[in-house]
Amino acid sequence: MAVLSRRQTSSLVFFLIFLSFTEAKEILVGGKPEAWKIPSSESDSLNKWAESSRFRIGDSLVWKYDGGKDSVLQVTKEAYTNCNISNPIAEYKDGNTKVKLDRSGPFFFISGAKGHCEQGQKLHVIVMSQKHRYTGISPAPSPAEIEGPAIAPTSSAAGFKASFLVPLGVLVLGLF
Repeated sequence: MAVLSRRQTSSLVFFLIFLSFTEAKEILVGGKPEAWKIPSSESDSLNKWAESSRFRIGDSLVWKYDGGKDSVLQVTKEAYTNCNISNPIAEYKDGNTKVKLDRSGPFFFISGAKGHCEQGQKLHVIVMSQKHRYTGISPAPSPAEIEGPAIAPTSSAAGFKASFLVPLGVLVLGLF
């Protein structure tokens, strides 16, 4: 059985930590099933949820909803602002929709059910660019890089992961 040197062990630990922060994820819209609905209040808006989340290229958004009564439309910024359902970029009606975020920048989604968008059933997410990979510090993109709401700090789940992995690396590497 081969024994790893301290340098090899260090490299392996850092590589595993790096992978844990760069893997693509499936993200349930709203953080719970059936979140794709008319919000009961402004604070219940999916955009409030999106502002507190981090989205990276390769992640997928997942919607769970009644496909017989609603749909998800991916639209332009103008169609999002005006709740125009007539010419979507993409339309999903299956009740279990998954959309891969394949580029950085803004993505806009509205409900295809008549009148739902006007009542607030819409979602705007910002996907971070490749240069905003996790480095231990969450850089804020410049206004020129994004349009729309500011990207919030990393979620508590990412913070928990980092708070667990850093002491693990320290323990394994004996840095302190």
